[in-house]
Amino acid sequence: MLSQLFGDRLLIANATGCSSIYGGNLPTTPWTVNQQGQGPAWSNSLFEDNAEFGLGMRITADQQLVMATTLLKELAPQIGVELVDSILTAPQVQESDIAAQRKRLLALRLKLEGIDSDAANHLRSVADQLVRRSVWLVGGDGWAYDIGYGGLDHALASGRNINILVLDTEVYSNTGGQSSKATPTAATAKFASAGKRGGKKDLAMQAISYGNVYVGRIAFGANPQQALLAMREAEAYNGPSLILAYSHCIAHGYDLKDGLSQQAKAVASGYWPLLRYNPVLRTKKQNPFILDSTRPVIPLKDFHL
Repeated sequence: MLSQLFGDRLLIANATGCSSIYGGNLPTTPWTVNQQGQGPAWSNSLFEDNAEFGLGMRITADQQLVMATTLLKELAPQIGVELVDSILTAPQVQESDIAAQRKRLLALRLKLEGIDSDAANHLRSVADQLVRRSVWLVGGDGWAYDIGYGGLDHALASGRNINILVLDTEVYSNTGGQSSKATPTAATAKFASAGKRGGKKDLAMQAISYGNVYVGRIAFGANPQQALLAMREAEAYNGPSLILAYSHCIAHGYDLKDGLSQQAKAVASGYWPLLRYNPVLRTKKQNPFILDSTRPVIPLKDFHL
């Protein structure tokens, strides 16, 4: 879903873990390009510093955008003031906005072909940054809740336009299903064979407490429409966003062909409430907190079985 929605302008910082194994399975890769040859830029960082790594991607893209904007204004008399203004003032929220901006960049590159100067050559190298970049920090709960949490919290607090996707399996999955801070009370896992004594860290509420962070809890198997809506809202939000995606895992002990139905049970039992917290609604005098799931309709034990 992430690559299909934003893949043509996607920058991914992937924490080490299951997602980095299937995300960078050399010599093959699951990532691809569209018909125009545009696709995600993917890189894997260490388990403990992926958030800082992804934040660096955002800062770099922002700096290159400043360079491109400065050069574009400098060359406006040669390029054409009307084209320059249309590029700099173009809205880039909807996918149709992005497509329109790409057409303007094609016109810009045609203009630059007829300009022989260092500034024009420099602008050619950074012109793609005039299309809004979608930066995503991707990893599991062991990274986000636990080992990499300090960096993740720093990235959220930065206020930068970053998006964080946490694939929450509630255990350290890639290393065999050990207990993590995302593991719920009484759950049996490695290093918690008698059941975990402490509670699960509420990462959603911690992020909501900042007030300026978009937060979504999703479960694709329970409500794919809500998952799609949260992903699109998070990406369009001009600020930090956090998506917590309930993810089934072989360490959970059931046949993974039933994974999506297990996600549905997690929501139906009230174990994994679906929610969205959108700070934009506060500016419209509306409640930013939206609970997308209903009251529990099945007993919790039906989900656990």
